Parts: sequence; C-alpha cells; structure tokens
Amino acid sequence: MHKIGILSDIHGYWDDRYLQYFQSCDEIWIAGDIGSIDVYNRLKAYKPVRAVLGNIDGQDLRYEIHESEVFTCEKVKVLMRHIGGRPPKYDAHALNLISEHHPNLFVCGHSHILQVKYDDHHQLLYVNPGAAGKYGFHKVRTLLRLTIDGDKFTDLEVIELEKGL
Repeated sequence: MHKIGILSDIHGYWDDRYLQYFQSCDEIWIAGDIGSIDVYNRLKAYKPVRAVLGNIDGQDLRYEIHESEVFTCEKVKVLMRHIGGRPPKYDAHALNLISEHHPNLFVCGHSHILQVKYDDHHQLLYVNPGAAGKYGFHKVRTLLRLTIDGDKFTDLEVIELEKGL
C-alpha cells in the first residue's frame, strides 16, 4: 500500500503546509509547473518525488526531470504529464501516450482546475490536482492525497488551501 501526495502548478510558491499534508505520504508526485528548483529540492529532501516538466519550468529543472513519466506503483500503471487535457478531450500528445501505454492512472496539471474522473473509454482514473501555487485564476489552491493498494485506488482526499495565505 502506497499513500501518494499529488500537486501541480506550484509556480515557485512554497507553503510549509505541503510538508504537513504530505507527512503521511510515501511519495510526492508533481504534475509540472514546479517553477523553481528550490521548491523541487525541498520536496525531494522531504519525501521521494516523481515529477514531470511543465510549460513554465526552466533549464535547471530540465536537467532533473522529463516531460512525461510512465511507471508502476503497486499494480497500477501510471502516466504523468503536465499538459493532458481532460476526458474525453485529451491533448493529442497525451492521447498518443495513453494509447501506447494503456495506463490505469493518468495524472496531469496545467488547467489549474481540480478534477478526478474515471474514464470508461480508456479504463483509467484521470486525476488533475488543480493548482498548489498562487499564480493563476483559481480561487482555492488544492492538493490531493490518494492511496494505491494493489490495483485499487482508495482514500482520495482533496486538500483546499486559501489562495491568499
């Protein structure tokens, strides 16, 4: 059983509550737009991190992470990419990766819109954690926690943080 903390669109903003809310997690997954190597390194020093590049991430992060990641957690095949669209209107590149890898879980960011939805057509759980940073049109900053137990998803939690704090 693995408990995962998921966030995206940090845009270089640090909040000590990331550590508080991810204390019980085994790993932290970042779906792009980290915005700062310092934020990335602070999270990496706290817990194991899996991350993908976002469209605002600079050269320093490009030495560390890739645009897409495909990996297995427990018995779940995971595809993570920053720009992914949403079911059924996936980004073309994301749709190609979904067709190629057949993931059970697709994690993306970019839209700043929290959404979790099961996609019957592709037989995957779609997860966009919204935005953890202050930059953007979103009114509430959001993080997710999710437990993966074998091939099952349990205990999905949405954490809301006021944007002004």
